[in-house]
Amino acid sequence: MLLDETLYASQLNVNDKDDKNYPMNPQKSPLSSYDPSDYCTTREAAKILGTSLRTIQLWVESGILQAWKTPGGHRRVTRESMQQLFERRTSTFAKTRQARLKILVAEDDEDLLKLYEMTLSGWDLPLDLALVRNGFDALIKIGEAKPDILITDLHMSGMDGFQMIRALRDEDHYRSMKIVVVTGLGKSEIKARGGLPKDVSVFFKPVAFEQLRTTVLDLLE
Repeated sequence: MLLDETLYASQLNVNDKDDKNYPMNPQKSPLSSYDPSDYCTTREAAKILGTSLRTIQLWVESGILQAWKTPGGHRRVTRESMQQLFERRTSTFAKTRQARLKILVAEDDEDLLKLYEMTLSGWDLPLDLALVRNGFDALIKIGEAKPDILITDLHMSGMDGFQMIRALRDEDHYRSMKIVVVTGLGKSEIKARGGLPKDVSVFFKPVAFEQLRTTVLDLLE
């Protein structure tokens, strides 16, 4: 959530101009109660939360993090919303590990997404299933509650699977997350696009649901 701000630039002591071109949602100004220690830049937020600058921008735009902008277009993220996000992620992940396996599926084919939902829901396993249609939405979901398994296509509109996987593997917090690629691309096409990390499992379409089920059962055990 963004607060469009008219706070005097002289009150600010940091300069991050990375993300000044995003739309604002005008709300009440924090000018009267502004305390610099209550806010941080997007770069500082990314470092504290162990994620990328782009992910922080997406979380702000989706309302997961609260922020406002200075007259120069610089974002200031509230530390309170960062703490709330951290606590929510920690709590949700702990509960998931204790009882259920959380699976996120990223696929832009609507019919295939429905097939995932119908098939995985019919396995009669302790699963929590979430479905998204592109890499941007997947990153937002991952930020809300880190899944145990990410099942993703590679060729998607917006941010594709290659970009999403590289972004996740560049961040320490997500390097242990199991990633399974299900793709219509051939091995040579994947290699031509720069390949994938060695720890990513790759299945080729049509979807091999029995292989996916075996992967899920291994994690449940």
